[in-house]
Amino acid sequence: MQASTSGANNETRDRRFTENESKIHFKVCRFIMETGVKLGMRSVPMATACVVYHKFFKSASLQVYEPYLVAMSAIYLAGKVEEQHLRTRDIINVCHRHFHPESDPLELDGKFWELRDSIVQCELLILRQLNFQVTFEHPHKYLLHFLLSVKSLLNRHAWSRTPIAETALAMLKDSYHGFVCVRHKPQHLALTCLYLALQMYGVQLPRGELEWWQVFCADITKDDIETIMNELLQLYDMEAKCT
Repeated sequence: MQASTSGANNETRDRRFTENESKIHFKVCRFIMETGVKLGMRSVPMATACVVYHKFFKSASLQVYEPYLVAMSAIYLAGKVEEQHLRTRDIINVCHRHFHPESDPLELDGKFWELRDSIVQCELLILRQLNFQVTFEHPHKYLLHFLLSVKSLLNRHAWSRTPIAETALAMLKDSYHGFVCVRHKPQHLALTCLYLALQMYGVQLPRGELEWWQVFCADITKDDIETIMNELLQLYDMEAKCT
């Protein structure tokens, strides 16, 4: 009986630890998004920065690596990968202002150069950890294709009176706050965001021999959709806990 109680306590501690980690990753990815907006990053480079961050921490520990430093390096690396090069000085100043809103930009002194060197060294660490595989296929192109298909299936009034596209795109952006964006195929994630948006507004698509989502993506199942939906909804629960 005592051993059973001890096992239950260990399981409870493990769950709490996992939730705490998830909260940290959520907050850091929100930081990546906010920093990306201030730096004028496009949506795909920001998505790449989040994927780089998540893939790094799939095998790295928060107890060993500082997540915000990894995030800054991921932003810098994503700018290179997606051909939107960002100066390290701009990244450092924007991030410094995030943590110290009332302060002036950092002077080009020892503290600045130390932080710059840390970002560059962390970038090399990330590249090695990811085996230099930092080119990713994102769901954005699939979602845009699916949205065009849905628009052609609906009459103009049904499409214009519900913000299906805006909602699906917003959910796709939100998916990058958690590991859901690296756990599933990009086309599956895109389709699930669209599925959720249609469900939210009660929009029904014409039915044939197959469900519309089977026509759009032949290798996805209803279980896949439900799994991804649950992970997305957990992210919104996490957002409530992080506010």
